[in-house]
Amino acid sequence: MALRTLDDLPLPTLRGQRVLVRVDFNVPLAGGEVADDSRLREALPTLHELIAAGARLVLASHCGRPKGEPDPALSLRPVAARLEKLLGRPVRFAPDCIGEAAAAVTSSLGDGEVSMLENLRFHRGEKADDPAFAAALAAHAEAYVNDAFGTAHRAHASVVGVPRLLERKAAGRLLVREVEALGRLLGEVERPFAGILGGAKISGKIDTLTNLLPRLDVLLLGGGMANTFLAARGLEMGRSLVEEDRLETARQILTAAEAANTRVILPVDLVVTDDLEHASGAETADVAAVPAGRMAVDVGPRTRERFAAEIARARTLFWNGPLGVFETPPFDAGTTAVAESLGRCAGFTVVGGGETVAAVKRAGVASRLSHVSTGGGASLELLAGKILPGVAAVERA
Repeated sequence: MALRTLDDLPLPTLRGQRVLVRVDFNVPLAGGEVADDSRLREALPTLHELIAAGARLVLASHCGRPKGEPDPALSLRPVAARLEKLLGRPVRFAPDCIGEAAAAVTSSLGDGEVSMLENLRFHRGEKADDPAFAAALAAHAEAYVNDAFGTAHRAHASVVGVPRLLERKAAGRLLVREVEALGRLLGEVERPFAGILGGAKISGKIDTLTNLLPRLDVLLLGGGMANTFLAARGLEMGRSLVEEDRLETARQILTAAEAANTRVILPVDLVVTDDLEHASGAETADVAAVPAGRMAVDVGPRTRERFAAEIARARTLFWNGPLGVFETPPFDAGTTAVAESLGRCAGFTVVGGGETVAAVKRAGVASRLSHVSTGGGASLELLAGKILPGVAAVERA
């Protein structure tokens, strides 16, 4: 997929032009402040280039799930304040994303100045891709840049509606980097190619598994989804999370892996407990001997060693999803161990979104990986071979 980039606008022609930049500033807020500004930092290269070109920036994002109406707890005002510090220049905040209040801010921008619209999802028209709402957003600008990979799989007004209306449009540096890194996994890769998939359920990853499986040399499975595969092989999983309605799907995936000569590595031991609140009662059990009243909450030490050996051999690797109840220490140990193994891997390593990103950051290895994606759902859909609406909207004709 060939994307239009900032160089195609081209940058020197943007001086004095208003550019609506769709960013992904869906960040955690706590006590009226940004709790994690990673996504803001990821957007800085694109913003700096546009500012240097003299463009007048109109930043647009959603935050949280406000259900189509204003929610003060999800206002982007604290985000604008944090971005102001990161950019080292004022960020003018518009109290709405459309209408007179927003226009008063965006129409008075000077060259190289920055504004931020209020949360897009305070209006139902955003998620509905309402033409009138898209037109109201497009009225703020003469050009459009999408740098929000995390929402590229959503056909929302700011993602597909606005670029339909503005002839000058492009992908920002972050979006280009995401598509190139993840797209590389679907091409000719250096082998062995290993995939690590975790998380609670198979459900949201079936299409990704189906598309990746024939390309992989080895698939490592952990987390709640591994329980379903173990149960599909006839093992008793006690009180562990098992998707009973996906057992046949798991069997089909295992059969497909065998046909594709893809090795599937399942846990051989698990950390089990009867109470997530009291770690002292946890123990390690063989997968064939999970006690009836206990549930799996992490992969065990032998599994971690086996995964580490496979990771060390890999020359291309993709990881999405924690291998245990990552948010409840000490049941994050397996996920952390895998993150540390990735940090030592000499191959091309890609981590996809959400808790997996939190894991590599907590382990202090994020900077050692080839690519850390900002979009969990978007990365899975791209690797499933699906067309992402936000990417298609800024492709070359």
